[in-house]
Amino acid sequence: MALNTIIELALLYMSLLFVFNYYMCRRKTSTVLTNWPLVGMTPSVLIHAHRIHDFATDILQKSNQTFNFIGPSLANMNLLGTCDPANINYILSKNFANYPKGVEFNKIFDILGDGIFSADGHLWEVHRSITMSLFTHAQFYPMIQKTVRRKIEKRLVPLLDRASERGVEVDLHDLFQRFNFDNICSLLLDHDPESLSLELPHVPFHQGLMDVQEAVLYRYVLPESIWKLQRWIGLGKEKKLSEAWEVIDEFIYKCISMKRQKVALENSEHSSAAEEDDKLDMSTAYMEFADKEMPGNADKFLRDTLLSLIVGGRDSTSVALSWFFWLLSENPLVEAKILDEINTNLQSKEVKSWMLFNKREEMQKLVYLHGALCESLRLYPPVPFNHKTAIESDILPSGHRVEKDSKIVLSYYAMGRMESIWGKDCLEFKPERWINKQGGIKHEPSYKFIAFNAGPRLCTGKDMTFTQMKILATSIIHGYCIQVVKSHPIVPSDSFILDMKYGLKIRVAKRSA
Repeated sequence: MALNTIIELALLYMSLLFVFNYYMCRRKTSTVLTNWPLVGMTPSVLIHAHRIHDFATDILQKSNQTFNFIGPSLANMNLLGTCDPANINYILSKNFANYPKGVEFNKIFDILGDGIFSADGHLWEVHRSITMSLFTHAQFYPMIQKTVRRKIEKRLVPLLDRASERGVEVDLHDLFQRFNFDNICSLLLDHDPESLSLELPHVPFHQGLMDVQEAVLYRYVLPESIWKLQRWIGLGKEKKLSEAWEVIDEFIYKCISMKRQKVALENSEHSSAAEEDDKLDMSTAYMEFADKEMPGNADKFLRDTLLSLIVGGRDSTSVALSWFFWLLSENPLVEAKILDEINTNLQSKEVKSWMLFNKREEMQKLVYLHGALCESLRLYPPVPFNHKTAIESDILPSGHRVEKDSKIVLSYYAMGRMESIWGKDCLEFKPERWINKQGGIKHEPSYKFIAFNAGPRLCTGKDMTFTQMKILATSIIHGYCIQVVKSHPIVPSDSFILDMKYGLKIRVAKRSA
């Protein structure tokens, strides 16, 4: 489409949307989506963009879990939204081959390139194969434990201790993001940015990711012509995305260059082969694969691969833990039960020496903690929705027809809030729903408990996420009392990652022995 045509369409849509938004703002807000001429249902979505995930939940509740959204004419924004477990199981598992990410996903998430989150077909299989081989390596689990414990002891504890001694507020959500950002960079890039330190330095890459997340979500609710015009002119969220893209690329390519120099130096010094054979070096493994399989394009492949894994590693745990600790603050009896479980099953000396999880068996003792983490993930999945495209026309189990090339959005956030799926107490935080009659973990099918996706694209980092969450949660709950600052607003961000929009401001005090 010619640039002049894009500009004309964009200006037309913006004018119409302005008129309808003005009209609707003067009306009593409603979750009913009116299909207006030319602009479709977009005005209603824009009115509720600041609470898009709850808005989608309201619509799906009133639509028996599946809804056809009509976008502006000529804008190719029509889509089907669903949180029906039968539909999700069908799309993610039973008819997986017909529902790739698709071209539209790659347009919206163009910054991810050909990483594992956006790749389809053979390239996705390549990504998954190498990632699984590393995540199942004998040294991977001990390496995760070691890096997490070291970061807790050397970085997180001093920060919490200082906040306790001075009686100052801290943003726990920000601390978790920094913690996981440093950890995942250490694992994947062999480089610790040290963003989690007493100074809490500004980290451009860290801020860049947040700018990207917000901009990407708005690409879903605006016609492509508008956000492309914004990108061309350099306005709004597209301007922030472009600036963030440059920062992100500069950081990752610099880390790749540093790693290549380090590997070359080690090779020239003839490091002990026997010693290296037993050591898991993820960045070197990815680099060797890229150099062998992607000659001439190795660094671009590495950039895309590492960015996707950094986004997943940074956000999955930090977002989950932030909502978890907020839910504990709202449910003190749950926190008391978790603390009692820790004190009953783990020796205080083990917790304080950061050696509590030397064996997986130690984690299995903390059944109630596991249930509480699952319950938090049910209500606040770090990735609140998924995007698919139909290769061929199809009929979903719900009876809805899907046309060829049509877009489908799976709402994981809404799924955890459906009475028909989780019962009338679906909005309650009840770890007990995850504990069976024998006192063990009650397992739910992945297409129902969807926080880690389902089917062939089930998250490869699920075990890693639970490992980090349990070590962090146990260390903090055992050592500190966390109190959320009164009147601090707690709302999800309007982003494709379920961050806390205003963070999680807390006061912290050392727990009495």
